Formats: sequence, structure tokens, C-alpha cells
Amino acid sequence: MNNQDDFLLFLQVGTGLFWIITYILIIKRGFQDKKYGMPMVAICANISWEFIFLFIYPPDDPQRLITSIWFVLDIIILIQFIIFGRQEFKKYISARFFYLSFFLTLGVSFLIIIAMTVEFHDVEGKYAAFAQNLMMSGLFISLLLKRGNSSGQSISIAVFKMLGTLLASIAFFLYFRTHLITMISIATLIYDLIYIVLLYKFIKKEHKSGKVLLKF
Repeated sequence: MNNQDDFLLFLQVGTGLFWIITYILIIKRGFQDKKYGMPMVAICANISWEFIFLFIYPPDDPQRLITSIWFVLDIIILIQFIIFGRQEFKKYISARFFYLSFFLTLGVSFLIIIAMTVEFHDVEGKYAAFAQNLMMSGLFISLLLKRGNSSGQSISIAVFKMLGTLLASIAFFLYFRTHLITMISIATLIYDLIYIVLLYKFIKKEHKSGKVLLKF
């Protein structure tokens, strides 16, 4: 391999590693706080993407191993949502509606990603991945504001998520540049930075009030 291939592999592995760390931290914080750490739509989109590009359109490069690890970790995050999400929403909706909403969202997510793959002739899943990453960044902000506290979340999760996305964005900008992915990457970075600032403010306020220690 030449230097360009080596650097691309470095960015690919780095992206995978940072997201693996992100998922592990989400799982860890979820069990500590007894709260789900990823919004429902994001979980459904992630699981769907990983299933599609692991079993239907499997890659031949190191991404296959990375996606396999993501898939296993996301299953744990999904289980956390089923357990802790049901507890969080039981005051507002019935168990039947909770599970129906989840499986409906999972099915819709799967079909939309398949449709995007066919529409864009994108068997690597790059357009769907970047689009749902932008969505996820917005959903994390929404989750923080909805709860009004930092439960289930931490600065480390926010930072590693941003770094994983940033490395992927650099890789695509350098080697597979498209106008759409470039714009999505910039927007995602902006929302990730907003999320980090907001989360820090929430945690700092909680720390001053004596409710929690700083979560890193």
C-alpha cells in the first residue's frame, strides 16, 4: 500500500475505534444511571444500517470487523432502551404503544436505509451513514433538553462521538468528496459542538447544585 492508502486506513480504523469507545461509554453510563443513552430513532437507524451493511451488503475490508463490533454493542444499547426507556415513559404511554412505536420505527428505519442504498447506488452505505449521523447529533441535543439533566450522558461520549464522525468526514472529504456529504459533515460537526457546550453547562450546573459529580 502507498502512503495515501495507509492514511485512509488510519482514518477508517480511527473512526471505527472512536465510535466503539462511544458505544462502550454509552453502555457504561446507561447502567450507572439506569437510563438509556441513545434516542430511539438513532438506535433504530444504527441497528438497521449495521445489519444491512453487515449481512446484505457486506464489505470486504476492515470495515466488516468494525461494523460487527458496532452491531454487537448497539444490541446492548437497544436492550438498555427497551428496559430503561419503558421505565422512563411508563407515566406517559402504555407498554403496548411503547413497544409498537419502537418496532415500527425499527422497520421504517430499515426500509428507508434500503431505499437510500438503492436510490443512490450506494452499497457502502455512506449517504445513509452520514445522514443518520447528522440526525443523531440533533437527537442527542433534543434528549438533553427533554430530560433537563445529563443522565445517561457524559462529556466523554459527546467528544468521542464528535471525533469518530470528524475522522470519517476528513476521509470522505479527501478521497470521496461529494457536495452532499461535505455539507452534512459540516452541519454534524456544528451540532456536535453545540451538544458538547450544552452538556457541559448542564453538568456544571448540576455539579454546583451538588446533584452529581462532573461526568467525564
